[in-house]
Amino acid sequence: MNDRYIANSRASKEALKSANLLKSININALITGEKGVGKKTLASYVIDAPIVDASNFEELLNAISTNNRLIIKNFDKIKNFDKVNKLVEFHKTRIIATTHRDIDSKIEDMFFSLKIHISPLSERVEDVAVLAEKFYEEAKEIFGDYSVKLDLKNSKWDLSENGYSLKRDIFKEYLIATLKEDDILSVLERFFYDKIGTGNDYRELLYIFDIPLIRSGFKKFHSQLSISKEFGLNRNTLRKKINDYKDKL
Repeated sequence: MNDRYIANSRASKEALKSANLLKSININALITGEKGVGKKTLASYVIDAPIVDASNFEELLNAISTNNRLIIKNFDKIKNFDKVNKLVEFHKTRIIATTHRDIDSKIEDMFFSLKIHISPLSERVEDVAVLAEKFYEEAKEIFGDYSVKLDLKNSKWDLSENGYSLKRDIFKEYLIATLKEDDILSVLERFFYDKIGTGNDYRELLYIFDIPLIRSGFKKFHSQLSISKEFGLNRNTLRKKINDYKDKL
């Protein structure tokens, strides 16, 4: 997710403290947490080692046999834990594993001496601001438009998938800010091309225009009365549209 583990929150500092302990002692450890919280980043901080996906069992076995240190992601997807454990012990391979799913305690005890849990970003507010700034800088490099300004501190970013959704949200907002009118028309044209042909296209696709207009109207003018005035739209017509789209507004 990022090239260094962000640790501004208390929870992240505790995780980093455990990681620093792991750097000094040669033991196997399991890092748990939801998708996108930074498990692989923390694992890479602990050891400089190849990363292998446990869902590919043959590749996993080969990686254990050819590396003295290894990061195993999706550890819960291992098909045969006994076989892997024997191979790890035979080759004396040190492993740092990650998973976002629960693992049987007996399996944990078989492989690991230490377990680190990383909390979701929703519980690490201090980390969100730093990550948002990092993703914002990445967006500037990718899109090449340094004039775009995003309100990183006050925006309500999507944290449903932690760092993954945060990065996606920032990139989306950055891209939207760079779009010109012709770009928007091109996007709509592509969208409509796959949708039209039902015989009632205009009426069925009108929501694509109405919903963003009404949403922006509420953000800018705050009341139905002001929106109807600024839009030059009858209040009853506006009220009907709001009622029709109430699940999407």
